[in-house]
Amino acid sequence: MLDIYGTLLNSRLMIGSALYPSPQIMQESIIASGAEVVTLSLSRQNPQQAGGEIFWNLIRSLGLKLLPNTAGCHSVKEAVTLAKMSRELFQTDWIKLELVGDDFNLQPDPIDLVRATEILLQDGFKVLPYCTDDVVIARHLVELGCKVIMPWGSPIGTGKGLLNPYALQAIRDRFPEITMIIDSGIGLPSHALQAMELGVDGILLNTAVAQAQQPQKMAKAFRLAIEAGRLGYEAGPMRAKNQASASTPTLDSPFWHHNG
Repeated sequence: MLDIYGTLLNSRLMIGSALYPSPQIMQESIIASGAEVVTLSLSRQNPQQAGGEIFWNLIRSLGLKLLPNTAGCHSVKEAVTLAKMSRELFQTDWIKLELVGDDFNLQPDPIDLVRATEILLQDGFKVLPYCTDDVVIARHLVELGCKVIMPWGSPIGTGKGLLNPYALQAIRDRFPEITMIIDSGIGLPSHALQAMELGVDGILLNTAVAQAQQPQKMAKAFRLAIEAGRLGYEAGPMRAKNQASASTPTLDSPFWHHNG
């Protein structure tokens, strides 16, 4: 099961609520994904703003756990302020901490991310920091007290999949006790499956589902891919070899021969 600060979830898929063609398609896609956690942004989907209440009611009707995020924040002060507002409005101490360091590729700011994480953890938040695939940054976040880390597969919205599987594997191996969720850059079900086979605990998606030609079908495809990837990891894959070997032995197998 997926462990988020002691909350156990059956689904290893978290799903976003932005960019869908319509609120109905969003709702149907989230249901098809089987996700138990939906992310949303106060800065973009405020239920107290005009039009936001309808969206909020749809989200609430799904009965899922909410994971507010600080999307669009560029400073520690901005991210901390938005996190506190989100906690009050959405009634949850979970926060997906996003802090943009550069607008060219929307890379998380590693230094300010650590600073903001420390402030929010001390204030009682359960922080899920969105970071790069850097094992040193991951170490700093874990040492501060993060029980979940969310490294990227590739820059947000690119759909390029896992650009550096080695770096992600290094984080996984270095911190086996930490819940590790791949966040951003996953564009295809095969990308999610590959990540799960590395031993990560879950996947967070938005654009790959919301911008598909048939989001509902794509949501289901990701659900199945994540389940398959986890099963493959748990089963223990065969060791890759350079030399071919027959899969069907013939020696000492007389029951395969018929003597008439």
